[in-house]
Amino acid sequence: MKSSVRFAIAFVAIVLGGLLINSWAYLGEAHVDRKPLKGFPEQIGNWTRSGSDTQLDEPTMKVLRASDYLLRDYRRNDGLFANLYVGYYASQRDGATYHSPLNCLPGSGWTLTEPAKKTITTPQGHSFVANQYVIQNGGQRTVMIYWYQGRGRTVASEYWGKIYTVIDSVRLRRSDGAMIRVTVPIGNSNAVSQDAAAELAGKIAEQIPEFVPN
Repeated sequence: MKSSVRFAIAFVAIVLGGLLINSWAYLGEAHVDRKPLKGFPEQIGNWTRSGSDTQLDEPTMKVLRASDYLLRDYRRNDGLFANLYVGYYASQRDGATYHSPLNCLPGSGWTLTEPAKKTITTPQGHSFVANQYVIQNGGQRTVMIYWYQGRGRTVASEYWGKIYTVIDSVRLRRSDGAMIRVTVPIGNSNAVSQDAAAELAGKIAEQIPEFVPN
């Protein structure tokens, strides 16, 4: 192939690529309808909201940069407690993105042990894989399950979450999504707390698309 032809092909590819990028930037994010997280159900199966939702302070929000969030305690009818955190980002184009618990918790004095992948099953029988850890701060031990959800995807890996965000930004003009975390304190039985966290996680994952759209 002559050098002039190769140059012409490369030039056309560069121009088309530039037009695609400029069009993508000009069009911006696609609009998606969603409900605010404050409206998340107070009753989820046999779990009931306990107390008022926690409000994060301004310095924390400046670091978090979430578009919307929920930090709420639930109590099961047998007396077991759980905490739910959802951090939602309407767009991740400007650098605001999920904050992994692996980065945030150690800075708050927590140690993370017993890493595992946990299969979560929703009440309708859909399954996905989430991350599971035992976290400890002083004498407090807690089971933590977390995952990333949005745009019809539910993933455990932060890295795959970012890759899918880039793909969906081009394909769907969407980069919205959320990190979802469920924690249950460990009492006399680690297994009971793990099962309770997984049960609640499945119920939450089924309810969340109204607030974190597919």
